[in-house]
Amino acid sequence: MPLNYPLIFKPTFRDYIWGGRRLGTVLGKPIPETGDFAESWEVVDHGEDQSVVANGPLAGKTLGELVAEFPTDLFGNKSAGKTFPLLFKFLDANRDLSIQVHPDDAQGAKLDPPDLGKTEAWYILDAEPGSKVYVGLKEGVTREQLAQAVEANTVVDTMHVIEPQVGDCLFIPAKTTHALGKGLLVAEIQQASNTTFRLFDWNRAGADGKPRALHITESLETIDFDRGPVEPQEPQPTSDADINRLVTCDKFILDRWQFEGRKSIGGNQGFHIVAVLEGKIRTSHAQLDQALGKGSTFLIPAACGSVQLNAIEPTTLLDMYLP
Repeated sequence: MPLNYPLIFKPTFRDYIWGGRRLGTVLGKPIPETGDFAESWEVVDHGEDQSVVANGPLAGKTLGELVAEFPTDLFGNKSAGKTFPLLFKFLDANRDLSIQVHPDDAQGAKLDPPDLGKTEAWYILDAEPGSKVYVGLKEGVTREQLAQAVEANTVVDTMHVIEPQVGDCLFIPAKTTHALGKGLLVAEIQQASNTTFRLFDWNRAGADGKPRALHITESLETIDFDRGPVEPQEPQPTSDADINRLVTCDKFILDRWQFEGRKSIGGNQGFHIVAVLEGKIRTSHAQLDQALGKGSTFLIPAACGSVQLNAIEPTTLLDMYLP
């Protein structure tokens, strides 16, 4: 059978030490009744980390299996290799994340085992008063100065810090130092990589009571010291008044839709990851005819063509796809 219908996947959860409960209380995710959960991986094909189809005749298949069996149906004319190239997740930062950096593709290819680089973008869903993001080094910080800051335990003083607002989008290219601060609920689109070099972890212990590993040498070798501070993206208008372009890069395109009534999405010979951030929509398709509210995510394969959406109430969603 062809892969020609919108796919909903079972979310998988990560209980990292900085997580909270908002994946359940705000986004409606079926997290366990006890414990803190940091991330909900919505769409992933990365080694053993696999999204599993929850609807339609392909229920039970992993995303990796779909890539292998239906590459043309899934990707259309967007060549994407042997794995699904993007990973989409929600993050609940109940504590500060480590200040970290990710390699680019060239650096990731040299790892053992090799991995993609990790360029990513954050969309702020909720922000407690005073919540911060640490995005890029301050202007003019050199490798030598950062190395000295590591020794002096003053890495935070080298970071560009802003207090983001709900609706802000931060674009974090590979090789950029960054960290989410406590109090933020975020949607993240990224390359399908899980390689992270920790530069600073707030002098805290991990779940085992021991300090978490740092990667000082790797971080200093990875950081692009010419990049400087990162500021929120300026939304760009498109030919559709309901759609703003938030990010365009060589790894993905990120659009924000804010609409009422009926619209169609997809149908451009490539896949689309769609995430509902506010409101509620109803999809009209034989294998996905249901209402989807805040926190819902689905994947439209290229062979599916366009999908009709009816906003039951004013709706904000993210549309993510390959350039």
